[in-house]
Parts: sequence; C-alpha cells; structure tokens
Amino acid sequence: MTTLLLTRNDVRGLTDMPAVIAAVEEAYRSFGDGKVDQPPYMGIHLSTPGAEIDFKAGYSRANELVSLKASSGGFRDNPDRHGVPNGMGTVMLFDGRSGALVCIMDGSLLTGLRTGAAGAISVRAMARPDARSLAVIGTGSQARMQVRAIREVMQIETIRAWGRSSANAAAFAVEIEGQFDIPVTLAGTAAEAAADADVVVTTTRASEVVLRPGSLKPGTHVVAIGTDQRGKRELDPELFRDAYVVVDSEAQCAEKGEVQHAIAAGIIEQAHAEIGQVLLGRRPGRTSAEQITIFDSTGMAIQDNVTAAAILALARERGVGMPFDFLTQTS
Repeated sequence: MTTLLLTRNDVRGLTDMPAVIAAVEEAYRSFGDGKVDQPPYMGIHLSTPGAEIDFKAGYSRANELVSLKASSGGFRDNPDRHGVPNGMGTVMLFDGRSGALVCIMDGSLLTGLRTGAAGAISVRAMARPDARSLAVIGTGSQARMQVRAIREVMQIETIRAWGRSSANAAAFAVEIEGQFDIPVTLAGTAAEAAADADVVVTTTRASEVVLRPGSLKPGTHVVAIGTDQRGKRELDPELFRDAYVVVDSEAQCAEKGEVQHAIAAGIIEQAHAEIGQVLLGRRPGRTSAEQITIFDSTGMAIQDNVTAAAILALARERGVGMPFDFLTQTS
C-alpha cells in the first residue's frame, strides 16, 4: 500500500471552508453518538522556554481512519535560528482496517481550518438567528480564520476587534476589510469590543481574564477558543453563572477548557451539553432570545481526522501529492 505525502502548498490548494464545516459538524455528531474513539491528548513541554508539542489521536468508525496529529508551538526563535515557523503541525492517517499508513500531510493550516469551523458550527447552532454583529478578542491567525468560517453561516455586517498589539490589530482590520468587505472598528478594550456584539469570539493565548461580567448584552453568543490547557483563561468564571454552556468534549473541557475555572470556583458543576448532543437534537442550543450562550472549544482529534480525510479524498481525486511506499524491499 502506498502512502501519500501532502505538503503545505498541497493542503492549501485542497481546502474549502464550507466542506470543512460540513466535515466537522458530522464529526461532532459521530462523537455525540459514541462512534469515535479519542484518548486524552498528550502534551510535552520542551527545554526551550514556552515550547511544547501536543499529540492528538482519534479513530472514526464512520470513515475507518485513525489520525495522529503532532502540533508544536512556542518556538519564538525558530524563524531566525532555524528558518522554520515558530509553530508547526503534521497529521498522519492510518487505515483502520489494516493499520497501514495512508497519508502524511502538513497540519498547520488544517488545525486553523477545523478550529474556525468549530466556531462557525456553534454560531449556527446557538447564536440568535438575527445575529449580525461580531466582536473579535485577539487579532492573530485564528481570529482571521474564525471570521472566514463564521461568515459562511452568519451575515456579518460589522466587526469590532481588540488585540494587545495595536499594530497587529490594525493589520487584522486591513486584511479583513480587504478580503471580505466587512467594516472593522478597532476598540480600545476587550469590553468595548464586546459591548454591543451579537457574537463574541475570543482567540487569545491569555492566562489572565480578558472578558468580564457586564461586558455582554443579553442574547450574546460567546465562542471561547483560546483556552486549551490548564491555567489558560479568557473568561471571568462569573460569566458562566447564568449562561447556557456547551462544550466540544465535556471531559476535555473540564480539565483543560474555559469551564475548568468555573467548575473550580463552584459556579457550575458541568456544562449543559456537548455540541454533538445539540446537533443531534438531544439538547437545545439556546432556550431563549435573551440567554447568553457560551461554546467552550478545546479542539478534538476527531476534527483533525475528518478534515484530513476530506483533504485526502480530494487529493486522490485530483492526483495531488507524492506517493511513496514504506514497505518496498530493496536488495
């Protein structure tokens, strides 16, 4: 059996946000239906200060593929010292029926795409149908991806954005306005950005609260993306007291997501639902127009699995990539 190698350029040419949203939505349903095996992910902190590599594995019985993604980050000196990005990703796909390695692909763009898709899925399932205004807290690459994905499911009329770096925030505004023709206003604080928004997305790497009680109007939907490890936080735990809380994985979010802090503070015992249960119609997405809803997303291996599977299928259809054979014997 041959293995297909897909480079970053290959993957970039094979990605399509609506297709990724559809794949991730189906993955959430499969997870909610118990058709996914997904062990806890493993993180290794390295000798370089702030650097780590995370490993996420998952098996989908629907597509009979096992995925393993390695994601590195925090290597701030990489571009200057080694000529490579400060964070990278690689995905391997194995045939669930034989165990054979069928594909190795660059996972850097894939991670951003499936995370953006997760936010969009929560907006479609949980935001008010008349939502039109978006606030973005954090103005990095994932903030851009969230806008790219959410505009597929919501008519965004205005964006208010805030980031710690004014230069990065200004660049974000120029790029979003140029690419999507959506007006972007830069706010002086995170609270100012969120004040009148229908949907608020948080995409920072903060370890301190950036969004506090009183900064959200009734009916707001919050997409909390940045917290995926113990100690990280973006939301004040008090925001959870009267909110309807949905997570991607209850076990994972209770340990590493935004809800870890609300649970530790005794404000909630657990989330109200997983997003897969909402999509399957087993739990509501929101119960009133005035309700504040929160989606806590830590990112799951099954998202990588189905997104990579969709990319692989398209690569085979178009004849993209470099095939090679690990098992070829030479004399």
